[in-house]
Order: sequence, then structure tokens, then C-alpha cells
Amino acid sequence: MTLMQMKYAIAVADTKSMNEAARSLFITQPSLSASIKELENEIGVELFKRTNRGITVTPEGEEFLGYARQVVEQYRLIESKYIEKENVRKKFSVSMQHYSFAVQAFVEMVRQFGMDKYEFAVHETKTYEVIEDVKNFKSEIGILYLNDFNSKVLTKLFTEFGLEFHRLLDCGIYAYMWKGNPLASRESVTMDDLQPYPCLAFEQGNNNSFYFAEEVLSTYEYKQLIRANDRATMLNLMKGLNGYTLCSGIICEELNGGDYCAVPLESDEVMTIGYLCRKGVAISPLGQKYLDEIRKYKNEDARYR
Repeated sequence: MTLMQMKYAIAVADTKSMNEAARSLFITQPSLSASIKELENEIGVELFKRTNRGITVTPEGEEFLGYARQVVEQYRLIESKYIEKENVRKKFSVSMQHYSFAVQAFVEMVRQFGMDKYEFAVHETKTYEVIEDVKNFKSEIGILYLNDFNSKVLTKLFTEFGLEFHRLLDCGIYAYMWKGNPLASRESVTMDDLQPYPCLAFEQGNNNSFYFAEEVLSTYEYKQLIRANDRATMLNLMKGLNGYTLCSGIICEELNGGDYCAVPLESDEVMTIGYLCRKGVAISPLGQKYLDEIRKYKNEDARYR
């Protein structure tokens, strides 16, 4: 197995076409196909399924490509630093469920490090994609939650993918809503109180299982339920339809404005918010600083409501 073969496999995965990958690599298609086949034979893994509709990556191929991308990227950094003598900017990427406090922690981390010497990326996305991003080295850290309902299923998935989950915060459950909602002035609310209003939930795409829901009580029989793809749409639906979502109650007015509030839900449910990382891979200084920013929310009542 060679570095060039790994680059070839990555190109095929990215283009989903032998012909396009060959053109981008400036080699012939038969040469590329032969090299990929030789690689598959050597490692004993079928990387791609070839059909009339094109090429798809196998589950085993996804795992191999995750490692291959890491090797190729590390080689590029070494080559730039020691051979081409470039000043390479350090990189940090994080993936997360839709948490404004996790975005705010990212903002604070970037402010402190600055962008002259660093390259940053943040991905606010679906639960399964958070997990895949860390598995495939797209992100160093993934931010999501576990509770009694989803922990067994998700922890099993973490183990299969070579990931570790570390606790950051334990949170009660809050109903997040527009301050104009008739329930906004309540000291607390029950699920019965919320029944007349639409519950808002983040769409999870092909992995729309209850276990991947970003909201607790995902199996509850809601009378009204609206799914959306992003946080800005959620806020608009809260204001336009008096909708609500169930969340940790951590509010970042700097990002979302002061028109929204979190009302405690009368429930014994607890969300454990934590971070995912690759097993056995040390967290970078940038990653550590990011996690430190999130930990600042622990036991800070001023951050809630």
C-alpha cells in the first residue's frame, strides 16, 4: 500500500467516478482502476461498489478512507513544513448538534487564538453526521448529548467507530420559546401545558430514528410537530407560530438575541452534554481551549433562562 494509492482512493470517493477521478489525477482510467483493485486485494477490503449508476463507498471503505485522509493530510503538512518550507496554519474543526452555546464557545476560542496562524471550521449538523465527522477525521471533536433513552444505542455506535464520549455538562430540560408565547412568564411548564403549541424538532435525514433525535422525549406523542433543518428557521417558527423546542436551557443572547427564553420543564429527565473524540488520539491545544470554553457554562445559573 502506497501513499499514491491512498490519494487515488480518496479521489474516487470524492468524485464518485473512475473517469472523473482519473482526469483529476492526470492518469488513464484503466491505470486508476488497476491501482484501486491492487489496493483492495492487498488490504482485503472492497472499497467501492461499482454499478451502472456510478460508484459508492462501502462501509468498510468509509473506515479505510477515514484513516487514509488522515495519513494524506499529515503527509501534506510534513511536506509543506520540511520540504516546501511553508508556514502552515494549524487547523481545528468541530461538529455539533444545534447548540448556540457550542457555537458561542467556538467564537470565544477563535477570538483568543486569532485567525492569522489558524484555520477553523465549525459544522452544526445532524446527530449521525456529528458522529461520522469525528470518525472520519473531518472534525477533531463532536458535541452532542446522551440520556437514559439513547445512551445504550449511541454508546454502542461510538465503540464500533473507535470513538470515546466524555461528559461536559448535566442539564435539566427546558422549553425554549419566544418571549411572546403565553407560557413564557411561567415559573415552569408541563407537557400538558405545551400541548396547544407546535413542538419543533431538528430533521435528522436518513437517520431519523428516535435515538438520534436532538430533543429529549422524542417518543412522546405530540399533537403538533414541525421538523426543520436549521436554528434560524426554528427561531422564526417560535415567533411566528408560538412553537417551542426542548433543550438544555443554556441561552446565548449574543447569538440569538433577547427575544427568547427557556422555561423549566417539570420532568426528571437529564441531558448529559459531552464531546466525542477518536479513541487514543490526544486533543490538540485548540481543542482543549474550546472544551474549556464550554465548561464555563457548568453551574452558571446566569446562563439559564
